[in-house]
Amino acid sequence: MKLKGKVKFVSKDKSSFFDVLKDRVDQYFIDNNLSKHANTTMVIKTISMLLIYFTPFALILIYNPPLWICLLLWLVMGLGLAGIGMSVMHDANHSAYSSNKSVNFLVGHTLNLIGGHVENWKLQHNILHHTYTNIIDMDEDINDRVALRFSPHTPVKKFHKIQYFYAFALYGFLTIYWAFLKDFLQFFQFRKSGVSPSTSKINDSLTLLRIIGVKAFYFFVFLIAPIVFFNIPVLEVFLGFFIMHFFASVILSTIFQLAHTVEETTHPLPDAQGNIENLWAIHQLNTTCNFSRNSKVLTWYLGGLNYQVEHHLFPRICHVHYPKIAGIVKQTAEEFGIKYLENETFSEALNSHILTLKRFGKLPDLNEVMA
Repeated sequence: MKLKGKVKFVSKDKSSFFDVLKDRVDQYFIDNNLSKHANTTMVIKTISMLLIYFTPFALILIYNPPLWICLLLWLVMGLGLAGIGMSVMHDANHSAYSSNKSVNFLVGHTLNLIGGHVENWKLQHNILHHTYTNIIDMDEDINDRVALRFSPHTPVKKFHKIQYFYAFALYGFLTIYWAFLKDFLQFFQFRKSGVSPSTSKINDSLTLLRIIGVKAFYFFVFLIAPIVFFNIPVLEVFLGFFIMHFFASVILSTIFQLAHTVEETTHPLPDAQGNIENLWAIHQLNTTCNFSRNSKVLTWYLGGLNYQVEHHLFPRICHVHYPKIAGIVKQTAEEFGIKYLENETFSEALNSHILTLKRFGKLPDLNEVMA
């Protein structure tokens, strides 16, 4: 990973686009006397996601049901885990949930309840992904993962030819890796790269201790306590824990990829001076794609992540407002001759992602290499 700030967006083309768009979006909230933050719907959703996550766990601990029911309850917890990640902590850690910093802090830390760590997440997501979307070596979310290739600018291996076939199985390990290892690796990586400048050895040590403490609490609650205090068989607990994370990971990974790794999104490279010849806002429109905008069920559960275009342009606006401002964004983009990327249905988006995995998995044409 390059140092933060190494890549810059430099362009005067359509330079007034984002100013016009911001004015129109701001005017929408003024005209309708609305806050840009959470509303009653968002609060109800927050409670719902937390209940979907914790209620099955409570039932497992209290009643210790037969194995098949127990595993089914862990599966439902996976639905809640993904829901908290997409619909609750995400807005709060973008400061979009509330105008009150304490509320954002509290709600944002629901991330710690599902195995992550807030500080690292903000660095990876808010800074790297949102600033440098789809730029290799800057946006960690498109870095190659084990046997997966998400960029046309990384080395291609023979096994990538069939990555579209095994990709979704590997997607299932995202949050397990996150819970056990990712935060520790990122702690050192972000300090070495300059994404998180070290202020002092004491502060670094305290941050590392917080990560260790959060992980210890998480594993104690979900792995140790059920075995030691509720006499649930060890294998049953670990199998259920794996099922929960696998199911949640497939959901989270797939939804993210449907927004950025599809046929029409771009993967621009900076020039020798580290410049991207584009405005940041237009870059977001080129690298991000919406899907299923007309599905109320998906929009509710996904936390507006099917409106990724609006989210990338206005990350500090709560996702419950995206369906209303999407029309403004699309109209303004079209007025400036900027393509507004979207797939109308989930199946179209999924097919586009699979086609992209196939395309990225092809070995280079030898004639092109020798030319």
